[in-house]
Amino acid sequence: MKSFDSIYEDDAKDFDIKIVRRLLTFPKPYKMQVAIAMVFTLFTSFIIPLRPYLTKIAIDDYIGASDWEGLLFISVMLFGLMIFAGLLRFGLAYLMEWVGQKVLYDLRMKVFAHIQELPFSYYDKTPVGTLVTRVTNDIEALNKLFSSGIIMILADFLLIFSIVGFMFYTNVELALISLCILPALIVVSFIFKHRVRKLFIEVRLQVSKMNSFLNETISGISTVKLFSREGNQADRFRVINTKIRGLHLESIFYYAIFFPVVEFISVLALCIVLWYTAGNIAMGAMTVGILIAFLQYAEMFFRPVRDLTEKYTTLQSALAAAERVFDILDQAGDIENTEKTSIREFTGKIEFRNVSFSYDGEKQVLENISFTVNKGETVAFVGATGSGKTTILNLLCGFYKNYSGEILIDGYELRELDQSSVRNLIALVMQDVFLFSRTIGENISLGNEQITRNLIENAAKAIGAFEFIDKLPGRFDEPVSERGSTLSSGQKQLLSFTRAFASAPEILILDEATSSIDSESERVIENSVEKLLAGRTSIIIAHRLSTVKKANKIFVMHLGGIRESGNHQELLRQGGLYSKLYKLQFDHEAVG
Repeated sequence: MKSFDSIYEDDAKDFDIKIVRRLLTFPKPYKMQVAIAMVFTLFTSFIIPLRPYLTKIAIDDYIGASDWEGLLFISVMLFGLMIFAGLLRFGLAYLMEWVGQKVLYDLRMKVFAHIQELPFSYYDKTPVGTLVTRVTNDIEALNKLFSSGIIMILADFLLIFSIVGFMFYTNVELALISLCILPALIVVSFIFKHRVRKLFIEVRLQVSKMNSFLNETISGISTVKLFSREGNQADRFRVINTKIRGLHLESIFYYAIFFPVVEFISVLALCIVLWYTAGNIAMGAMTVGILIAFLQYAEMFFRPVRDLTEKYTTLQSALAAAERVFDILDQAGDIENTEKTSIREFTGKIEFRNVSFSYDGEKQVLENISFTVNKGETVAFVGATGSGKTTILNLLCGFYKNYSGEILIDGYELRELDQSSVRNLIALVMQDVFLFSRTIGENISLGNEQITRNLIENAAKAIGAFEFIDKLPGRFDEPVSERGSTLSSGQKQLLSFTRAFASAPEILILDEATSSIDSESERVIENSVEKLLAGRTSIIIAHRLSTVKKANKIFVMHLGGIRESGNHQELLRQGGLYSKLYKLQFDHEAVG
C-alpha cells in the first residue's frame, strides 16, 4: 500500500487518464442529465459567438443604411438569443451541480461503507484524521470536477473553437492578428498551472496533517490538560497552521499576478486589432461593424482561455484527491464470501490449534497457541502486559485473519465462517468503553431493532445500571456526550455490561472489564455478573486475579505462549507463574 505522503508526491505527475476513466463511471446513473447538459453546451457554444456577428450585421447593414425596421428585427433577435443563451447556461449550471451533488453523495456512501469493511490492520497504520480528510475534504474537491470540471472544460473548448470559427468567417486577417499573442498566453498559463498545482497538492497534505493532529489532540485533551501541555500543543498547531496560511497566501500571489497578466495580454490584442482595423477603415477596406465585432470576439476569446487554466488546475487538484480516495477503495476489505458457512448457534467448543500471529509480520505476538473452551465453560487468561491475552480475543472476534494454524468454532475454521454470524454469537466488554453521541438507550441497543425498550430496561435492572439511569433527566432517552465524557468510568462500564446482556450472547468475552470500576460499582457488577455468565461460554482476561478464581480453566500467558493451565487451586499448588503473580498481587493488596 502506498503511504499517504507518497501519494501526495505522486500528485505532481502528468494528467492520469486512468483516474479520469474511473471517475467517469460514477456519473453513469445520471447519464440522461449529463446528455442534456451536453446538448445545452453545444447550443451555448454556438449562440454566444453569434452575438458579435449579429452586431456587425446590425452596424454595417442596417445602421449604415438607416434601415430601422431591419435594425429592430436584428435587435429583437439579439435580445431573444441572449435570453435563450442565459436559460441554457442556467440549465447547464444547475444540471451539473445536481449531478455533482448526486455523485458526491454516492461516493461518500461508498467510501464510508468501505471504511467500515477495512480490516483492523489498516486502522493500525492509518491516522483517523487522514480518513476523515478523505471522506470530507478530498471528496468535496471532486464536486468541482463533476459540477464545473469536465463538462465545463468541454464547454470552454467548444466556445473557443466556435469563437475562432466565427472570427475566421468574419475576417481571416483580423483573426490571425488577434491570435498572434496566443503563444504568450499559453506560456503564462502553463507557468501558472504548474506553480499553483504544486501549491494545491501541498495545501491538501498540510490540511490532512492538521486534521490528524486535531483529532489526536482533542481525543487526548484530558492528558494534554493533566500535564499542562496546552502551550506545547498550541505551538505545534501554530507551525501547521502557519504553513497552510503561507501556502494559501502564495497561491493568492500567483492568482494576483496571473489574472492581470491575462488582462494585459487581452488588452494588447485589442490594441493591435484596433490599430490595424482603424487604418483599414480609413482606407475603406474594412467596416466599423467588423471592428466592433472583433473587439467583442477578442474579449470573448480570452475569458474561456483564462477559465480553462484555472479549471485545469482544479482538475489536477481533483484528480489528486480522487487518487487518495481510490487508494482507500482499493484496500482489500473484509468482504464476506456468500458461500461461507453461517453459524446460527454455538453448540460445541472453541479450539485454537497451533495458532501463531504477528501484527507487523516480524515480531511474533503468539507462538503455537493451543487450547479448548467447551460450551458453558468459563475460562480466563492471565499474564503480564504484552503476553498476548488480548490478541487471542482479537483473533477470535475475526479482527485479524493473517494467523497461522487453526481457530475452530464447532469444528468450522473461523476464516471459512460468515463473520457476521460469528459476531452475532459474541458480546465483548472491554476496559475502554466506547459510547456514541446518542441516547442511553441507543448506546445499549446500538440500533438493533430486535432489542426493544423493554429488553433494554430489563437488562439495565439485571446488571444494576437502572438505578443511575433512572436518575438522569431523560432516563433512557438522555443524550450521551461524545465518548460519554459526562459519565463516570463505573457508569460507562455498567452501560457496556448492559449492552452485552441485552444482546443475549452465547459467547461472552470480558477484556479487563472491571479494572476501571470503582469499589461501589464493582459491588453492583459482582452481584449481577453471575447472572450474566450463567449458561454462557465465557472468556475472561484480567490482571486482577481475584476476578478469575471461579473460572473452570485458567491459562497463564507469558511471552506469547501458554505456560500453565488449570483451575485456581491447581495453579496455586503448582507453585509456578500463577502462584507467584497471585502472591505478589495479594501481598500488594494486603499492604495497600
